[in-house]
Amino acid sequence: MKDKGKKIFLAASIVLPFLLYCGYYYGMMIKNAPYKFSEFESLTLNYGTGDSLLNQFDSRSQHFQYVDKSGSVVTGKLKLTKDDLLYLHRKAADYGYWDFPSDMTSEVRNPSSPRYHIKFQYQRKTKEVYFDLDYNGNPRLKDAVRLLIETINKTMDEAVKRTETK
Repeated sequence: MKDKGKKIFLAASIVLPFLLYCGYYYGMMIKNAPYKFSEFESLTLNYGTGDSLLNQFDSRSQHFQYVDKSGSVVTGKLKLTKDDLLYLHRKAADYGYWDFPSDMTSEVRNPSSPRYHIKFQYQRKTKEVYFDLDYNGNPRLKDAVRLLIETINKTMDEAVKRTETK
């Protein structure tokens, strides 16, 4: 057998079945993923100090409210585009949101420390995380949650700017 024939035989008997199996295996993993964007329903973000989470956003109802610098509550509507929601879904996956514990609050509650509640809701599953900025757990986990919160806030700010320019 010539060298070219040996290479073809090797590819056909070892490499090709391996590639087919990898495609099948990862295809099934993606198909059965618990958090798929095609099943995405809503994103909810609530935050505030103490036990009052006055700052709220719900992507389903497009309702948001926040407390401004003067202390008054401002309400309105904010529409995130499908691209914005897909971006946030992917960022949550990048930061490992699906593996976060649901309770990342401190045992000793500081009333002046900000508390966050993030909720991604899908057709089959819902993932909620409660987070305090003075959380004493894993620093990597704390940084990942802070980055996700910053990403959500940045995306919301960009959506506000888009609606103001229209």
